[in-house]
Amino acid sequence: MRHIDLCGSEVARLKCRMRVLLVKLSSLGDVIHNLPVATDLAQALPGIEIDWLTEAPYAELVALHPAVRNAFPVHLRHLKKHWWSPAAWDEWRADRRRVGGQEFDRALDTQGLLKSAWVARWANVPISGYAAASAREPMAARFYTQLFDVPRDLHAVTRNRRLAAQAFGYELPADIDYGLRVSMSAPAWLPPEPFAVFLHGTSRADKLWPEAHWITLGRELHAHGLQVLLPWGSAAERVVAEKLAGAIPQASVAPAMSLVEAAGMLARATAVIGVDTGLAHLAVALQRPTVGIYLTTSPRLTGLAGGTNAVNLGDGSPAKPDCPPVDAVLAALQPLLNKSASA
Repeated sequence: MRHIDLCGSEVARLKCRMRVLLVKLSSLGDVIHNLPVATDLAQALPGIEIDWLTEAPYAELVALHPAVRNAFPVHLRHLKKHWWSPAAWDEWRADRRRVGGQEFDRALDTQGLLKSAWVARWANVPISGYAAASAREPMAARFYTQLFDVPRDLHAVTRNRRLAAQAFGYELPADIDYGLRVSMSAPAWLPPEPFAVFLHGTSRADKLWPEAHWITLGRELHAHGLQVLLPWGSAAERVVAEKLAGAIPQASVAPAMSLVEAAGMLARATAVIGVDTGLAHLAVALQRPTVGIYLTTSPRLTGLAGGTNAVNLGDGSPAKPDCPPVDAVLAALQPLLNKSASA
């Protein structure tokens, strides 16, 4: 392990005013899993200035963390899809100039990929990152100035936090604090509280919970005084949302919304139930009672991590799916609601 002490003594370190660039590009769940790093750094090093380099769609969400001064967008995905476009390359070069024109003291890459290590070099400062055996792509370690071993069998939130704690020399706090603050007013289309949000859509068809289960769950929650709100992220998901809303009494379909607007919706939810999707992690980060449903993926390394306000159900694989029944979701949700009501 290579180590560079930028602040000298322990007393000097605690008072050190340094500017750090966090690098966590994507995807939504990964970005949310990195939010506690910003909280930990701000608490451990008073006066630290934290900036963040992330894929453009997530910059507005990262900016909700009060410890993050600037969220620098990078349009890597857009460039990958439009590599032949001069405008896409101009945008990419503008991203690089924007970061390269700043004055940082250190960069921390918690993603451990070649692409994240590559863009971290834009800061022109020492980069802290995973050692080759710990990185998701071992070659990324060649770009780092400081290398740290972090076991790969830990949850992603813990890995991110341990890497930062080792890189900056502080003791890891016991509690997870995502640090998000949502101050926007409630939109007119939100149902009256209490309401539950059903995050029924996800990136892969094999991760979807059966529509009949959503309908049964929705009817049960309605019978107990909870209205159901159904957001969507694509035309196909909107069709499903409208179908479910038609079968669940008083359920409603949310309009199209930005990521920040989705955060405002989730922050006001009484409960959130979701499949393996980034918005479920956002609900946990906003401290909402959340049940995650995992059919063909495992939550052990990347599931919901929220202390006592989140429960993961299921632990399957594409070869051996695990489909939690409605009764299991209701049984997991009730203690979360009781705890939230008594808080």
